[in-house]
Amino acid sequence: MSKEHLIILIVIAIAALITLGYVYILFKKVSKIEIKNQKVEEISKHIFDGAMAFLKREYKIIIPFIIAFAVLLTVLGFIPALAGKAEGVGWQSALCFLVGATFSGIAGWIGMFAATKSNARTAMKANEEGMSSALRVAFSGGSILGLSVAALGLFGLVGLFLATYAISSNIELAVKVVAGYGLGCSMIALFSRVGGGIYTKAADVGADLVGKVESGLPEDDPRNPATIADNVGDNVGDIAGMGSDLTESYVGSIVSALTMALFTIQDLTNASSLRIIMFPLIIAGIGVLASVLSVMFIRMRNWQNPHKALNIATYVATGIVIVGSLLISVLYVGNVKFFFAVLAGLLAGIAVGFIAELYTSADYNEVKKIAYESQTGHATNIIAGLGTGMKSTALTIAALALAIVIAYICGGKEFGGYGIALAAVGMLSTAGITVSVDGYGPISDNAGGIAQMANLPKEVRGITDKLDAVGNTTAAIGKGFCIGSATLTSLALIVSYTHSVGINEIELQDPKFIVGLLIGAMLPYLFSALTIASVGKAANKMVEEVRSQFETNPGILDGTATPDYIKCIDISTKASLKEMILPGVIAIISPIVGGLVLGKDGLAGILIGGLLSAIMLAVFMANAGGAWDNAKKYVEEGNFGGKGSETHHAAVTGDTVGDPLKDTAGPAMDILIKLMSTIALIIAPVLATLPASLWDLLVNLFNG
Repeated sequence: MSKEHLIILIVIAIAALITLGYVYILFKKVSKIEIKNQKVEEISKHIFDGAMAFLKREYKIIIPFIIAFAVLLTVLGFIPALAGKAEGVGWQSALCFLVGATFSGIAGWIGMFAATKSNARTAMKANEEGMSSALRVAFSGGSILGLSVAALGLFGLVGLFLATYAISSNIELAVKVVAGYGLGCSMIALFSRVGGGIYTKAADVGADLVGKVESGLPEDDPRNPATIADNVGDNVGDIAGMGSDLTESYVGSIVSALTMALFTIQDLTNASSLRIIMFPLIIAGIGVLASVLSVMFIRMRNWQNPHKALNIATYVATGIVIVGSLLISVLYVGNVKFFFAVLAGLLAGIAVGFIAELYTSADYNEVKKIAYESQTGHATNIIAGLGTGMKSTALTIAALALAIVIAYICGGKEFGGYGIALAAVGMLSTAGITVSVDGYGPISDNAGGIAQMANLPKEVRGITDKLDAVGNTTAAIGKGFCIGSATLTSLALIVSYTHSVGINEIELQDPKFIVGLLIGAMLPYLFSALTIASVGKAANKMVEEVRSQFETNPGILDGTATPDYIKCIDISTKASLKEMILPGVIAIISPIVGGLVLGKDGLAGILIGGLLSAIMLAVFMANAGGAWDNAKKYVEEGNFGGKGSETHHAAVTGDTVGDPLKDTAGPAMDILIKLMSTIALIIAPVLATLPASLWDLLVNLFNG
């Protein structure tokens, strides 16, 4: 690697550090805002303590899994048959794995710490200064999460890449071992998303069913024992979980591009070839700085329209990345087609986000149809929501398929797979601002809950509701963004896997491949069933607890007694941490067992079947859940009978059914397929060196 490339890597690392410095400045500015209302401060402390306690207990459970897998990677590197042949395993890969897990966990922790400090301050600014100041605080809190995700993810990857190359002087080894970094990010993301998703939906379902439907309490009423747990859940699921999730997506896209470049470049000593490896890293560096500039731009002005402000933030960052990518592809790489591959990913991300908004926003017909159908009962509400979710897969898949075709054509026959990976990098290059916009939503939601529980003036709740309404849309767009990026990243990782194990073509009549396809297609359904059932179990306990408190202490509903919030928090915490283990273990061991039993061809089938099945499920669940949620809110605004009507009760049922789909099982699909693909890529050299799979041994045994 020349001095030119080393300087570029150092500059990218510095850009990431500058971003982290700006994160610190944002946090100091938010922290300086004084909370002058004692009740607001008390409620905020309950939420903060509950969220941080959950995260500490969650990490205590996850850490043994992380250490065990790191030990496994290290041990594999000392097996004589693999030594020197399987560079993806060994102590270097294990170290990268540990760093990836650590950085992903830190990103989630920073985001949740900032969010739980920003929520009450958003409510206070809404009370004291109005919409513009409240928006600035909520967006700043979300930006701390978003910029941390991009900066930590990029800094860790570039730093390990540099360190590995400095020690070994082998760029091929550097690319292969940093795949372990992506795996570490994926493993933390899986447990954080699943655990956080179970927590938040158990509390949400309990609060809605007993509080809203049975007792007729309004949203976030302080008399509802589950309301604090519900607000804690917004942070552990939609902040910490999403932070780790997007760190993993962001890193995974870059790793897939680096790996594809490695497999397609013939001469690694050639300067122009090395620039192809450097290209995705540079695009990511431009994206980080673009996100910082976008955040600065939004904070400089006083915005009265949250939707407009957040859209402009996204457009500013996207515009900077487009211009930067064009210049780098022409002046540095010398191939303008690579720019169009990046552009295809960027535009696909915007398209998938718009499609998600089309099916989940009350500004469009689909949500209004569900609200309308709710007039005839709970069943018709469910039927309408299911139909909307299923229908939304068509346009989403069309947009992703078009992006894949364009990216592949831009890469040409030699760099087709690399072009697809570049599309994923392009889609995630603005992750810093995308996550910032998405993180703004839970903070605004929490601010509204705090305003309600602290009995702040109705005008304050009006402001926070407007902020939250935009947040619901950005959340749906964010989920669509995650789904789209997961598709492109996983596809690139699967192509990298086939290169790594030497699969040039697949026999469609090969029974190992067919069995792999069937198993892969089944796994997302099994995974979803486990996570949804976990929400049901935890929600059942929450419902029983809330009912019990109302029955044993009638003063709670009269407002003369204080509910036991801590007990509800404890129920969600224990249930989520217990229930997240089995789905996580299945996701981790499936590709390993599949590869050993069915061999490299069978594992390819598992990955392809899993990708196709998971993406359809993810789109369906995310959009159906989002549509049900906003249909309920549309009714609550006074349409079709408004709050307390039979239509409202049916809409609440739909929202309750959709909650575990959109916030637990759906988001976990993205991580599932990326984790399986990354593990497959890590163990690919191992499979390539094995003389035979268990399937082959059994066939030979029975055939003599």
